[in-house]
Amino acid sequence: MRPALTFDLFCTVIDNHGDLGVCWRLSRQLREAGHKVRLWLDDASALAWMAPGLALGQEPGIELRPWQEAEQLARLRSLSPADVWIEAFACRIPEAFVAHGAATQRRQPVWINLEYLSAEAWVERNHALPSPILSGPARGWSKRFFYPGFTTKTGGLLRESDLLARQQAFDSSVWRKAHAPELQDRSRLISLFCYEPAALPHLLQQTVEDQWLVTPGRPWAALQMALPMLTQAPPCTALPYTDQNGFDEMLWACDLNFVRGEDSWVRALWAGKPFVWQIYPQQDQAHHAKLEAFLDWMEAPPSWRQFHRCWNAIETGPLPSLDAQTLASWAQCAASARQRLLDQDDLLTQLIGMVRAEQAHLAD
Repeated sequence: MRPALTFDLFCTVIDNHGDLGVCWRLSRQLREAGHKVRLWLDDASALAWMAPGLALGQEPGIELRPWQEAEQLARLRSLSPADVWIEAFACRIPEAFVAHGAATQRRQPVWINLEYLSAEAWVERNHALPSPILSGPARGWSKRFFYPGFTTKTGGLLRESDLLARQQAFDSSVWRKAHAPELQDRSRLISLFCYEPAALPHLLQQTVEDQWLVTPGRPWAALQMALPMLTQAPPCTALPYTDQNGFDEMLWACDLNFVRGEDSWVRALWAGKPFVWQIYPQQDQAHHAKLEAFLDWMEAPPSWRQFHRCWNAIETGPLPSLDAQTLASWAQCAASARQRLLDQDDLLTQLIGMVRAEQAHLAD
């Protein structure tokens, strides 16, 4: 059996549901695989509800460290060296931390730049490429790019080892009775986790006979802004903040899920249910190509493509109808995509493989 590894995982929080969500899932999976993690954050506030067991000491193997401490070299004198450094989502490890490592470690750690998820073709070309460090205290060292993705030529997606077992044991009827007791037999259950889509009022009017579950924060605020525009609205339930397992269960229980960003996007894929993804908008409109690449990989039917384009304000006009036939075609597509992903190695397996190979390379 190979020895366990110690990881320093760095994350600067921009959207605490997305970037921190991915890093927390990765930390959990590393720990469950027998490794140790130091998670360095500049804002850990969302972990109060995302990982409530952390404050109670129920997350052994994961150590939460403040980002500011990594910026102060004097406090790092007693810090034990890690085998792996991970920069998540284009953040940069503080130079004081890098200088400490360069001065105290006999050889460089495996240094990985964990990038954003995309289905675009260039991801396959850039995955696993080295990036030499040409200046600073770590001059002469190198990093490796790690790109999550949807094909065997990328780093794959985060997937817990017990995911399928948890899904098979999940009873959606019990969950629905507990969280949506007013749901009628004729109604569909729809979850909403979004930014502020301009098409939300039209969508609510289209689904007045359905039951909505609305997540807290920006989605609930977006709903409150949309309701005054409506003559009739569907029944909407405000959900509390929940941990990651609770969020997964919500997706499994619903007939249709609206998700956003990166972490919930991947969880919707694993749920295998019809979903609509709101991509994080970029000023240069780069998100348009990213969305189209994903829809191409999904082999999405025309109605799903059009709905995504309207929901993301790429096209104008009414949203396609969410009738039973439309959702059935989406469900078939989602199930097929999920199976293709299950046939591939998950992100953790590929990450550890890259680390072991890089360790061997650095030892030569």
